[in-house]
Amino acid sequence: MNNLPVIVLDFETTGLSPQYGDRAIEIGAVRIEDSQVTDRFQSLMNPGIRISSFIESYTGITNGMVAAAPPCGEVMGQFAEFMGTLPLVAHNASFDKRFLDSELVLIGKSRNSNMACSMLAARRVYPNLPNYRLGTLVRYCSIYTDGTFHRALADAEMTGRLWISMIDRIKDRFGINQVPFDLMHKLSKISKARAPAYLEKVASQQR
Repeated sequence: MNNLPVIVLDFETTGLSPQYGDRAIEIGAVRIEDSQVTDRFQSLMNPGIRISSFIESYTGITNGMVAAAPPCGEVMGQFAEFMGTLPLVAHNASFDKRFLDSELVLIGKSRNSNMACSMLAARRVYPNLPNYRLGTLVRYCSIYTDGTFHRALADAEMTGRLWISMIDRIKDRFGINQVPFDLMHKLSKISKARAPAYLEKVASQQR
């Protein structure tokens, strides 16, 4: 049975919190179906405010680049159609969720699906790593990368491939045939100590 589709997304932003006036400057997303990337969405967006020199250096996205980009509202309207009501995944999802919800509210829309955090899931699937930064997980799982980080589509694609790797790991280790989004979402919310027992229970129910 198919585990997916899900939409894996990533934002680059002017800062850490829309609560303090920060805005999105780029969104990237991939649709994953049958353990394959089947569609992509990417766009810079003009936030209407200046990007700091730190963010320019961190992301490589300059004020000149976003000045030539469509406004946030236009891009988010297109992305709302792309994601539809599919489940969502992001690495450090609490960050992306804040910006997604904030930008959607500004165009009179809202999120209608759950978002799972690949970082929290990775803590349960790979419990002994030194940290759970995307780059660390990409190297540990031998996920292909061209070396680009902190650009939205590249990060979304790597997160998507991490999501697939975690599903494969769970299937192989626990003998679970079906690893749907809801299982991964629940796994990310239970304690690391309880995760193996939870997955063993799921496996026994599927036998």
